Amino acid sequence: MDLHLLPIVGFLSLILVVTTATLPSEDYWQSMLPNTRMPKAIQVLLPYGSDITEEKSTSVGVGKGGVDVNTGNGKSGGGTGKSGGTNVGVGKGGVSVNTGPNKKPVVVNVKPGPSPFNYIYAASEDQLRDDPNVALFFQEKDLHPGTTMNLHFTKTTTGATFMSRQEAETIPFSSNKFSNILQRFSVKPGSMEAQVMKNTIKECEDPAVLGEEKFCATSLESMVDFSTSKLGTNVQAVSTEVDKEVTQKQKYTIATRAVKKMGTGKAVVCHGQPYVYAVFYCHSTSSTRAYKVALVGADGTKANAVAVCHTDTAKWNPKHLAFQVLKVKPGTTPVCHFLPEDHVVWVRN
Repeated sequence: MDLHLLPIVGFLSLILVVTTATLPSEDYWQSMLPNTRMPKAIQVLLPYGSDITEEKSTSVGVGKGGVDVNTGNGKSGGGTGKSGGTNVGVGKGGVSVNTGPNKKPVVVNVKPGPSPFNYIYAASEDQLRDDPNVALFFQEKDLHPGTTMNLHFTKTTTGATFMSRQEAETIPFSSNKFSNILQRFSVKPGSMEAQVMKNTIKECEDPAVLGEEKFCATSLESMVDFSTSKLGTNVQAVSTEVDKEVTQKQKYTIATRAVKKMGTGKAVVCHGQPYVYAVFYCHSTSSTRAYKVALVGADGTKANAVAVCHTDTAKWNPKHLAFQVLKVKPGTTPVCHFLPEDHVVWVRN
């Protein structure tokens, strides 16, 4: 290269870095991952328009059986109104979010407890009894056509949208700034909302399981950056998709020729967390196998599910939910689980 061109090349590179760093979230995705389809789990969390604080009138109700969306025009299924705030209601063990006068969502009615996909925690009796994710755990030997499982696919996040990277980086996300966070979002100290937010931050700050790398993404851009730093940009990002908004716990059967392995072993799995804006707990490991699995429910519901199998569980908490459900010990057999609808797995093509 002509040495006289180096300053120009450097200047253009700087422009590229600055430009991509300030793009809207969906444009940042396209710039970094032009050949990767954005999964539905991420699409539904993008802010409407270019301003996350734009006023909306959308309500999302999640009962024990699934999800219902009502918009400001009184119709179901999507769209937005022109005034009011966002309301997200969830049934037993679920989440509700209200966008208050400052147009920021507030978490309410969430039952505090450890995420079943964070493997350092022991399961409680309440979690074993009430957590719908209990049904999602299974052994890899059962992953073949004709197998039947009782499953309940749910959405576990608050429904709050992503913030832009620029906005997220101006907001504290740490235990030592927790009082500041509560004040910023008008959450009462000591309330259930505060406890849920505190639990999410704690899980993000706790050390990773040995052999894994973890990261909590507070923006879509930071999720993209973490995942591509581990896997490169020739990747696919996939989430579970069910063809009905409202589902129930029922018997699902793995369809014929419907189990397809994805990637080459290393994966990044991102689990949606309950918080006042979209936060994903992501962990990277080379001891993971990911699969696409087509399922058919007893009532005809079709699910294109994502299954993740962990081949090395020796360092997990021996009292983790998976071991209690499957009645196996750490390190003895691969432990698998289907992903809830609002979680994402990243794998190399």
